[in-house]
Amino acid sequence: MTVDWNRLISYRRLGRESAEHAPTEMRTEFQRDYDRLIFSSAFRRMQNKTQVFPLPGSIFVHNRLTHSLEVSSVGRSLGTDVGRELLVRHPELADAGLQDIGAIVSAACLAHDMGNPPFGHSGERAIYSFFSEGSGKEFQPLLPPEVWSDVTRFDGNANAFRLLTHQFNGHRRGGFVLTYSTLASIVKYPFSSTLAGSKNKFGFFAAEREDYLRIGTELGLRCLQDDAEGLRFVRHPLVYLVEAADDICYQIMDIEDAHKLRLLSDELTEELLLGFFEPEEHEKLKTAYPQMTDFNDRVVYYRSCVINALEQACVRVFLDNEEPMLDGTFEGTLIKRLPERLQQAYKKCSKVAVAKIYNSKDVTDIELAGYHIIYTLMELMTEAVRFPRKSYSQLLISQASPQYELMDERLENRIMAVLDYLSGMTDVFALDLYRKISGQSLPNV
Repeated sequence: MTVDWNRLISYRRLGRESAEHAPTEMRTEFQRDYDRLIFSSAFRRMQNKTQVFPLPGSIFVHNRLTHSLEVSSVGRSLGTDVGRELLVRHPELADAGLQDIGAIVSAACLAHDMGNPPFGHSGERAIYSFFSEGSGKEFQPLLPPEVWSDVTRFDGNANAFRLLTHQFNGHRRGGFVLTYSTLASIVKYPFSSTLAGSKNKFGFFAAEREDYLRIGTELGLRCLQDDAEGLRFVRHPLVYLVEAADDICYQIMDIEDAHKLRLLSDELTEELLLGFFEPEEHEKLKTAYPQMTDFNDRVVYYRSCVINALEQACVRVFLDNEEPMLDGTFEGTLIKRLPERLQQAYKKCSKVAVAKIYNSKDVTDIELAGYHIIYTLMELMTEAVRFPRKSYSQLLISQASPQYELMDERLENRIMAVLDYLSGMTDVFALDLYRKISGQSLPNV
């Protein structure tokens, strides 16, 4: 079954399905999605969440917020270019909303990391390993199997979907009532955690299963499985553009950040970035701006050229594979289908990043500290919600906003509320709370 662009681009909003689409202003519904996200407190908190390198420092590097803004910018270009070409290819779809693809992808990119906990991927690992291999294992007989599967595979992707859709105390959190198309474009792994296999990647928690089922059905996405074992859909095609924008930005911008921090030499950085171009183009790129005397400026120029080349190539791959994307048979990512030179250059950047960036002492130090902080807070908060009548439990629970359902009647809801509370923290807030709880700091001292 091939899905239809007329259904894939929908103005319906989750939580306000009965409202008729009657635009009263120049903004499109998807631009409104973007604005709702960028003005939200959850988005602002990302300015103090680690991307890769420790925050803050004497040299400014990317945090989750700046990364998301850049991904959104690249995503807008990808979506706009794809939409324009699709309109040329399918003039009969003039009213399908293809011209809005850039706005949809841009909004989805803006939100793609909003569910990530403090301290980057080490925060994710601290949460799921607490349950899978730590003292949290004692909760297994106390939780429904699907919830146990969720917490032992905790993933920022699924948590982003929860953040944007879950009804906290009867209200959609943060005022998010986003369009179906934007929400579907965020979900890279459109299946339950119970179908994730050995990987921790999945798209939605058990609590949001019905929300995704409603969205997937409305948009005409092909449902591959819907039974007691779990729910699985094919991806929304625009997910591939969101994923590509993220892949382009984090890989290339991490190289630039590492160069600024002197983890990568001038020579290696230039070699990596020029590797995306044919040898005969190298001298032209090196002499494009002879007035630049600072090598950092040259790196910025190289980086912009690389991102532009990758963006154009990804658009071509998407258009060349429109049909398999629509029928759900496309496999892999746009990056993995790039022309040979671009793909090899990207792989080389990835290899260097693992060896010299992600395993550098600056990065592993913050991962180690972040892991310990989140793991400790997990131990204390889950104990508090398991035995909420204890005096110390009440003190801990009182630290959190009432929006978090830490006193819900059902234990599984209280456990998920702990994850909501901790994952919503900034790095600094988590560190401050850890210090207060451990007695390392006192108010006004």
